[in-house]
Amino acid sequence: MADIGEGGGGGHKKGPGVKKGKKVNPRVDLTPMVDLGFLLITFFIFTTTMSTPTAMSLYLPKDTEKPEEQNKAKESGALTLMLAKDRNVFYYEGILAEDGSNFKSTNFKELRNIILDKKSRTDAKDLVIVIKPNKDSKFKDVVDALDEMTINDIKRYALVDIAEPEQKLIEVSQGASQQ
Repeated sequence: MADIGEGGGGGHKKGPGVKKGKKVNPRVDLTPMVDLGFLLITFFIFTTTMSTPTAMSLYLPKDTEKPEEQNKAKESGALTLMLAKDRNVFYYEGILAEDGSNFKSTNFKELRNIILDKKSRTDAKDLVIVIKPNKDSKFKDVVDALDEMTINDIKRYALVDIAEPEQKLIEVSQGASQQ
């Protein structure tokens, strides 16, 4: 392995009949140590567990014979969540009334209670939650809404673009709250 090499030191005499011993210059050959280092690195690389990415389970709808029936949901089982700026959440159940009477507002702290309330009043196969982020909502809001679906064991939910009447209602509601 390691080799100690001896170099030729001063071999001259000092005085008559006195020999001075050879100077030994130790030199360690580190080439085998480099090999051992690379072997250890490869060993640790191969034996460590690679981190697996974590992902949410995605439940896809079953195919139907008629394409127009594929995305239908019962009006009584629908809950629409609209994410707005400053972590505000607007929601309504069923279809949005033309006068906006069923249009309500909340925050993320109360969102779980609203989802659990809707879940308790609705049959599990009919419950659908539609998440609609608007242009002012943050990515964190969308992730938090999706986390609420997982926490509350909601099997059917969808991310959908927000409609123009809904966007106007949000703007009017936020404009009124800021004044």
